Amino acid sequence: MNTTTWQDRQGIWAFALGCAAVTAGVLLHIPMFLMGRAMHFMLAGMPMGLDMVFGMGLIIAGCAIAAWGLLPRDIAGQHSAAAGIEIAAPEDAPLGQRHWLLMTVLVLALVIDTMKPASLGFTVPGMVGEYGVSRETVSLVPFFALIGTVTGSVVWGVLADIYGRKATILLSAVMFVGTSICGAMPSLAWNIGMCFMMGAAAGGMLPVTYALLAEMMPSRHRGWSLVLVGGLGAGGGYFAASGASTLLVPEYSWRILWLINLPTGLGLVFLGALIPESAKFLLARGRVAEAQAVMARFGATVRPASSAPITPPPPGRGALTGLQLYGKLTALSLTGLSWGLINFGLLLWLPAHFVAQGLSMEVASRLLAESALIAFPTIFAGALLYSLWSTKWALETAIAITLLGLGGVLRMELLGTGSPVLPVAMLIVGINGIIAILLPYTAESFPLRIRARAIGWVAACTKAGGVIAQALFIARLVPSIGIVAGAIMAPMALAFVLTALFGKETRGGDLRHLDGEPVPA
Repeated sequence: MNTTTWQDRQGIWAFALGCAAVTAGVLLHIPMFLMGRAMHFMLAGMPMGLDMVFGMGLIIAGCAIAAWGLLPRDIAGQHSAAAGIEIAAPEDAPLGQRHWLLMTVLVLALVIDTMKPASLGFTVPGMVGEYGVSRETVSLVPFFALIGTVTGSVVWGVLADIYGRKATILLSAVMFVGTSICGAMPSLAWNIGMCFMMGAAAGGMLPVTYALLAEMMPSRHRGWSLVLVGGLGAGGGYFAASGASTLLVPEYSWRILWLINLPTGLGLVFLGALIPESAKFLLARGRVAEAQAVMARFGATVRPASSAPITPPPPGRGALTGLQLYGKLTALSLTGLSWGLINFGLLLWLPAHFVAQGLSMEVASRLLAESALIAFPTIFAGALLYSLWSTKWALETAIAITLLGLGGVLRMELLGTGSPVLPVAMLIVGINGIIAILLPYTAESFPLRIRARAIGWVAACTKAGGVIAQALFIARLVPSIGIVAGAIMAPMALAFVLTALFGKETRGGDLRHLDGEPVPA
């Protein structure tokens, strides 16, 4: 047995031990939950036992051990092995069963991931009743969860560029398991702290998934697969959260929505066996043997370096550097920030505003309830436009539709007349289009060395808009709807202009051009 094999086995056993410790730590909290059975699982004010404190220690230690087990081994000694090797990357391969399996697994992973933050809205009424506090106070739970997702998106993006894509997904899943103890916390303060950790774990899954998928899918299938996987994962997560709330909350209270993180998080850990590490990441780290094994399964090949003709990058599709890089990052960041302000702010405030204007609560609520039905067609339409027409202009179209919706809301408020149906519908279509396209476009726009952290940053911006919106609500400083719509139009319009100036077409492009790599003809 060579040293590398022994180190790899050490890592596997350390990861398994860490998972077992985290699981045991969660199980030590279950007796507290069951103690409240006679009171419909109301635990407010109950003291925390030593078993729960010990369980928290196990969770912290388990996450640390799992993280150590996932650290890459002997990177420095492997870089020289890549010399003299020319790679036919996975993006050159035909679409096969392995690609479909990867897409299916990542959709399931995103469903599990999205369930966590999507459940927040379903827990608020229960917490208001159990802890006897106002909705503004309970709003601290989603507020700190959103801060967690902002933090997680940035941190996990950086970790994915160090640990690798698969390792980061697995570490995030272990943290999911640990945060399920939120369902047994007897105080609101503990819930706030645990929800921050839940947000930190959930915030990194989406950007890392996009980075992995972008690097493993064939170039001509990359666009539609990115949009479809992200859209189905997000939509499925919200559907799963609402379904769990309908089926489980009446019997087990709002706490069960956190406790189911245990089985779903463990399910994600086991799904990790079907998730490959990015071959491009492995090659960049000099781990040639592992990259060869992954690429063989995905229909790509490894061959000796040759003097074969090199395909130059198409005009405007070369390496992204300097002003072009930062201009594009600014454009996508502003788009994400504006989307968060609309999704977590404006659309949530509209029903109360419409009721104050004289509409019935039924009509006002229905306007937003129908957004779930509108979302799925928008996802498929976005995937078609993105893959068959233009990646850049599909995003610009979604931004333009959102701007028209904001303008419609502003006009309605200034004139004091008009139906809200069309402006709200345009807002819903626009933001669904943006969220379906924004991160896939980011994944195809940045070089390998910073891809995951760029996606993580843009994803963090989408949640940062929500943090700002929630902070205004908690402080009771929400301005009029007209002012909100007008204020959001400014960064959204600037994002439209900057995307037009600095955005590059990525449809069907070879990601190796972004890294300045030679691409064989």
